[in-house]
Amino acid sequence: MTEWDIKKLQILRTLRDRGTVTATAEALLMTPSAVSQQLTNLARQLGVRLLEAQGRRVRLTDAAHLVLRHAEVVFAQLERADAELDGYLRGEAGQVRVAAFSTSVPALLVPAVRQLRSSRPGLDVRIREAEAAEAYELLAAGEVDLALSLAAHAPSANDPKFSRVPLLADPLDVALPAGHPRADAPGLRLADLAAEPWIFGGSGPWSEITTAACEAAGFVPEQAHSASGWTAILAMVEAGMGVALVPRMACAERRGGVVMRVLAADQPRRHVVAAVRRGAEEGPAVARVLAALRQAATERETLQQS
Repeated sequence: MTEWDIKKLQILRTLRDRGTVTATAEALLMTPSAVSQQLTNLARQLGVRLLEAQGRRVRLTDAAHLVLRHAEVVFAQLERADAELDGYLRGEAGQVRVAAFSTSVPALLVPAVRQLRSSRPGLDVRIREAEAAEAYELLAAGEVDLALSLAAHAPSANDPKFSRVPLLADPLDVALPAGHPRADAPGLRLADLAAEPWIFGGSGPWSEITTAACEAAGFVPEQAHSASGWTAILAMVEAGMGVALVPRMACAERRGGVVMRVLAADQPRRHVVAAVRRGAEEGPAVARVLAALRQAATERETLQQS
């Protein structure tokens, strides 16, 4: 295969544009003899004559023009590559893969991606729904670049493999059937619902969160039904089968026959964090995504307080 030397091709192109070896040497900060030597070497590499004498000057042969016609395509592609690489280095291009738990996707990731599509259209964010255990396995294996989870299920802040970034304190509200006696009671506290049948998952994060919140309020919840999806949980609440704690991030699932009550003084919260492999937070593309997630979290907290 013919050897194409980009630097020498650039010299040939400059000669075509400037007209003389002396002008080419001045433009490229080279000596005329160095220009001539480089072009002689290029002709040898390509196996064709590139220059021919024309009085005291030289002119490009037809073969040289053919070579440059193809070289221009290469130069254009290199310019595009330089521009894309520059964008990558500024965090405006590239791909960031994110593993996230279900309720964080519509509440945090989708708003962050919308903002990035507007401000950084060259940045490609790929989302994969995963609970904490799977998300951190994917992160450790290098299959994703960022993981969203609850802080209670994230690696320790002292884990040398990961860096944690706090994002949001998500309040837990209580879901009651619309006709419940305490549906509009003032100053509702979690302890007021100690005798109620409760609906929550049989195991996993939500079971732990519900149980811990109720125990902190002074009682052990009676689990009447077990479900892990918000659609199923809220359908049972609507049917009067029990009450449930629901993260405010999941309120998009709200049903007409369910009343969401903000708890008084003892309101529990769950904390959402992002995690990356330690040191990766300094990468420009990952830093852009983290900044967009922090902005989405701030906007959500402001909305919750209004």
